[in-house]
Amino acid sequence: MVDWDEARYWLALSSIPGLGGETYRRLLTVFGPPQNIYSASMAQLSAVCDSKIAHAIVAGVDDKALITTQKWFAEAGNHVVTLADPEYPQNLLETPDPPPFLYVKGRLDLLQQPALAIVGSRRATPQGEKDAAAFAHVISDAGFTIISGMALGIDAAAHRGGLKGTASTIAVVGTGLDIVYPARNRDLAHVLAQQGAIISEFALGTPSMAQNFPRRNRIISGLSRGVLVIEAALRSGSLITARLAGEQGREVFAIPGSIHSPLSKGCHQLIKQGAKLVESAQDLLEELGLNTQVNPGLQAVQPTDKTEHSEFKQQLGHTPCGIDTLVTRTGLTAERVCAILLELEINGQVASLPGGFYQAIN
Repeated sequence: MVDWDEARYWLALSSIPGLGGETYRRLLTVFGPPQNIYSASMAQLSAVCDSKIAHAIVAGVDDKALITTQKWFAEAGNHVVTLADPEYPQNLLETPDPPPFLYVKGRLDLLQQPALAIVGSRRATPQGEKDAAAFAHVISDAGFTIISGMALGIDAAAHRGGLKGTASTIAVVGTGLDIVYPARNRDLAHVLAQQGAIISEFALGTPSMAQNFPRRNRIISGLSRGVLVIEAALRSGSLITARLAGEQGREVFAIPGSIHSPLSKGCHQLIKQGAKLVESAQDLLEELGLNTQVNPGLQAVQPTDKTEHSEFKQQLGHTPCGIDTLVTRTGLTAERVCAILLELEINGQVASLPGGFYQAIN
């Protein structure tokens, strides 16, 4: 792990306008560590990179521009892990476009653990979030660190499940590590920094920008042995992660859902394209080559109904539907349907969804 005297060169090089990952790695290949790059002559540098970049390197490290990062680096639990460090994740190192370094907040040991990514919709259903948390818990207990992107919905649920397991979880974010996005996940981010890890390739102060999230997705898949997609629309960013996983030689898994739900269409498309259909955590463990038996209480996809309203919940099902549909299915009055829905919602067995729809969640 680098100290600040080394880290400042890595950080300064990355801040040069126009110097992307490919040029950065080419400079490392030719000159060795960044300290050597900053010692090279203009002529030597110009043979490897654009003259504007060469001029910026020859001008030296601007330490004033790094004051904020230096203060962050000095805080307990904050690290910069470079391509030259033994702590750099081996899986990520083997991908076509590994970041030259990572900002890391939290547990460095998790970077070397076998990992599985769990991603999905930001607008997940309650059942989808429950499944994500349950799968993550089981897989984490089986020894796989859970990787996700700390977004709302499936990502956040996967992190919560991973934190309950023995192998914890890593969040890969698309902002600087001094920014929590979305802000609603601030409490989750605090727990991740203490019990898991948060990583980014983006400099401190980098705000949430749309173009950064597809780039961070290659890190989510690159860190992982495989990617599990839970609830994804056809134009979901999760499908980008799944595509990148396939390009990186990772396994792609998907949980099927209702043919009527827009959040199932992305998963169904992945399955048509060759993703492995997963119905239980045990399926996933077997695909990953683990023989661990899952505690039946942690199975996620097939909740059981043992309440006095089980018949009503059977009619409701896990596909969102409205009150008029329930009146038709059950033969009850609208008033009675609403009363039962309220009782089940209070008991945490039914979720109220936008648009006047309802869904059984356990």
